[in-house]
Amino acid sequence: MNEAFSIIYIDMDDTLCDFRAAYIKHRQDHPNITYPQSRPGFFENLKPLPDAIETFHWLREQAHFEVYILTAPSVKNPLCYSEKRLWVEAHLGFEAVNRLIISAHKGLNKGHFLIDDNVDGKGQELFEGMIIKYGSSSFPDWGSVRHFFEGKLASDRA
Repeated sequence: MNEAFSIIYIDMDDTLCDFRAAYIKHRQDHPNITYPQSRPGFFENLKPLPDAIETFHWLREQAHFEVYILTAPSVKNPLCYSEKRLWVEAHLGFEAVNRLIISAHKGLNKGHFLIDDNVDGKGQELFEGMIIKYGSSSFPDWGSVRHFFEGKLASDRA
């Protein structure tokens, strides 16, 4: 990395928080509701994924990284905008609220890295930097993501 810092965007659903598990449970409990994500409270009550919170804070503590949360809205639930904001404050702290970007077009953002469970569908394919596909064989969990960025920091110091 030649720049003084790298911009990192982190997706929320199935990257920071467990959308899939909540969706499946809600469908099992309420099979007549086709879109659980349209229900009030759905996004606000998502559980963080293992090590997501700790890794987010570790990335934020590194002087070489400028970290933002970049999440797409659910068109099925207009409350998702406020619920995602409330989730960020509850799990990442009030300061992180200033780093929350809600956009259906992730490729419009300029940066170096996008950590996301999808590589397309919300403009990720147009993102100019590197996409780190969370949940892939290369980045199956937050430990592997942290290890990657530790390597970036070490190469900068070398």
